[in-house]
Amino acid sequence: MKVLGIDPGTASCGFGLVEERDGRVRRVEAGCWKTRPRERIELRLHVIFEGITELIRIHEPDAVAIEESYVGADPRIALSVGQARGAALVAAASAGVPCAEYAPARVKQSVCGYGRADKGQVQRMVRTILALQADPPSTHEADALAVAICHALMSPLARIA
Repeated sequence: MKVLGIDPGTASCGFGLVEERDGRVRRVEAGCWKTRPRERIELRLHVIFEGITELIRIHEPDAVAIEESYVGADPRIALSVGQARGAALVAAASAGVPCAEYAPARVKQSVCGYGRADKGQVQRMVRTILALQADPPSTHEADALAVAICHALMSPLARIA
């Protein structure tokens, strides 16, 4: 199973593609799209939409896993993340790829064994699970890989629920 994980955001949107075979997960590709804060929002969302569309076209994942919005102190950030999530969902739907959404605590629980793990712990566990030479270079990339790992290793029954 190939899973494209997305850590949504308009300033930085992480992506991570993993492939699971026989309970082992490997990294296929990962990175982060960055957009400029002064750029018009529709152009920033278009970058995300086109990037996801291209990854789906090239790699043909079986699913797209997206981290749910974390609603912190600033509602503008939550709105921005929600818009990036929308661009990702539409890109996947346009390609006919099913989507799954996971709360940050569920992703951390799945990857780290602790739902309140910090960003550094997530990076280190992603490195360990994927047998990488180094931690993913950004927390956005690590989070995207973590959500992809979470979905790839989820039992089929749990995915339905």
